Order: sequence, then structure tokens, then C-alpha cells
Amino acid sequence: MKILMVCLGNICRSPLAEGILKAKIKERGLDWEVDSAGTGGWHTGEQPDPRSIQTARRHGIDITDQSARKLRPDDLKNFDLILAMDESNRSDILRLAGNEAQRLKVEMIMNFLNPLSDQDVPDPYWDDHGFEAVFQMLDGACEALIEKYQI
Repeated sequence: MKILMVCLGNICRSPLAEGILKAKIKERGLDWEVDSAGTGGWHTGEQPDPRSIQTARRHGIDITDQSARKLRPDDLKNFDLILAMDESNRSDILRLAGNEAQRLKVEMIMNFLNPLSDQDVPDPYWDDHGFEAVFQMLDGACEALIEKYQI
């Protein structure tokens, strides 16, 4: 299973989601790959936001090895599941999809925890206090994702 987490700049939400899911699959010994990307390329090559790094660290997860990158059309071919953090991200991802099979790979991450809700994960970039709430949302969604796909 190859999973791609996607947010706007790939420095706040998707790096947290990538780190959380990697930690969970390592605990369970699953042979899954996880990466993250942003729909915009403003932060390409940068580490995650320091507040995301601190939040992950408080939960025993190190995301300092991640580097922001922009979503590429090939990502829709190479990943089995592409998880958007919000509706705007999902729309941007779907615009890159070349066919129906690629569109079917795109899902809102919170739908794993709250099916059919299409709930957004709020962007904490402008709110120093929002990172922990985002972590908790993503942690729950990643746990539900594993429960759905773990064999």
C-alpha cells in the first residue's frame, strides 16, 4: 500500500499525517509506504513548520527528516491512496487526475474516522494553538485507516 498525504504547502498538516501514519505502520510491522506533498510549491525543500515538528515530538514522532514538495501528476499514478486534508486540496488533486481510476484514489482523510463527512482538517498555520487539535484529528483518522486496510 502506498499512501500520499496532501495539504496546501506540505509543512503543517500533511507532514504530521505522514509522521503519524509511519509511526503506526512501524508499530504494526506493515509493509506500507507513506509520503506527503503540497498542492502549492512555495515551501519546496523546507522542513515541516517548527510547530508541527514540536507537536509531533511531544507525541514521540520525529518528522525532521521530511522535506516539502509539490504534488506531481505522476503521484496519481504511483500511489494507491491520496488523502486530502481539506476540500480545496481535494479539488486541486482531482484537477491533476488523468482518468477515473486516478480520481477514485483521492479521498478526504477525515472520512476514515467520520465516513462521508468530507470534514476538513483545519490549517493551523495561522493559529499557534491549532496544531495539537490537528494532530488529534489526524491520529484518529490514521488509526481508522489502518483498521480499514490492515489485513
